[in-house]
Amino acid sequence: MPANDPFARLPQVASFTVTSTTVTAGAAWPPEQHSSGVPGGKDISPQLSWSGAPDGTKSYAVTVYDPDAPTGSGFWHWAVTDIPATVTELPEGADDDTGSQMPEGAYQLPNDARVARYIGAAPPAGHGPHRYFVVVHALDIPSTGVPADATPAVLGFTMAGHTLGRAAMIATAETPA
Repeated sequence: MPANDPFARLPQVASFTVTSTTVTAGAAWPPEQHSSGVPGGKDISPQLSWSGAPDGTKSYAVTVYDPDAPTGSGFWHWAVTDIPATVTELPEGADDDTGSQMPEGAYQLPNDARVARYIGAAPPAGHGPHRYFVVVHALDIPSTGVPADATPAVLGFTMAGHTLGRAAMIATAETPA
């Protein structure tokens, strides 16, 4: 795994598959998935589909995290929890402000910009390429029970003992100097 792997110190769990019609694993985010503060950026969440989750999965959570942000703690771009186990896809733009495209019962937590939706990639100019870990977490509980105003870090802590599997892909972004 690349340096600064956000899952390196967590217990190993089963893996399963996540794909996207929006972005290809290892490729750069399309402009729409960049921050609206970047030319062409629109803060639109990616389409995601997943399959092969472990038996016993009762819900999912989805996170998008940039471990390369110059903060000392990375940057959480998106966190969704309490996705029912019967759901295996989120459409592009599922993060709209109303939550109307979220599966029933699922909700978005405030990201590191403190808005409860997806915020796109925006690495500092000249900082080099950033990796964005797009992860679907299969959980053994139907609800994480985290408050709607909790941070993604609280979600991660809560999920730690309940994660059966992870489906991960990495997208990239870079802003030229």
